[in-house]
Amino acid sequence: MTSDDAPTSNYRLDLAYDGRAYFGWQRHGDQPTVQGAIEDALTACFEVHSAVMGSGRTDRGVHANGQVANVLLPADLDVESAKSALRGALPADIQLLDLTPVADDFHARDDAKAKTYRYVIWNAPECPEAEVGRVWHVPRALDVQAMRPACRVFEGNHDFASFAKKPNFVRASTVRRVHSIELTQDGERIEIALRAEGFLWKMVRNLVRAIVKVGEGRTPCEKLAQILKSKDRSAAPGTAPASGLFLDSVEY
Repeated sequence: MTSDDAPTSNYRLDLAYDGRAYFGWQRHGDQPTVQGAIEDALTACFEVHSAVMGSGRTDRGVHANGQVANVLLPADLDVESAKSALRGALPADIQLLDLTPVADDFHARDDAKAKTYRYVIWNAPECPEAEVGRVWHVPRALDVQAMRPACRVFEGNHDFASFAKKPNFVRASTVRRVHSIELTQDGERIEIALRAEGFLWKMVRNLVRAIVKVGEGRTPCEKLAQILKSKDRSAAPGTAPASGLFLDSVEY
């Protein structure tokens, strides 16, 4: 236990969470958020009020298997004891995977070199109860073989203005490099893993919706390149639900 004016050091948090109960990552008034739950747990354990800086602000209902954050905590922490205490203080749907001291200038968002998001689709007439809220349930059969070349369209360096929601601030650029988009299928479960240097707001969910449109037979694959070049959000399909999206990993 310590007070806010005690010496502090920078610590990295590796986290996983189920986003169904939260209004996204970022604190949002009195609504339950992932950031808020973590900060409350830190205060309960260490009597500090420190802002937790995440690698990205996942939206309402989005999950994580590999979110990274950094926070200032007491410099003299016994790390193993701190891990145990924090795990006990966090809600059951937020897991602390690791807690490690890092350099004072480490920043979970600004230092990130690449991120991988994974999107999960359950493609069958019925969705198992355990998967509800953690997948996008698409009842009608998708043409997975048609979706594979659709993934290739978005790989590389492109202006993704057509596939991003406009934020309430001026963006420096809508150009991003997508390193890879890999589609796998295991029975009813279809997963799309997207790895890039960074993503625009709702870009992953918008790309997934476009790829699924091809699988539904509603958009020809050739049209995706035209939509991409148009740099016009209104030319693109809608947005896939948040329920199937996971932040899988962050690279530094």
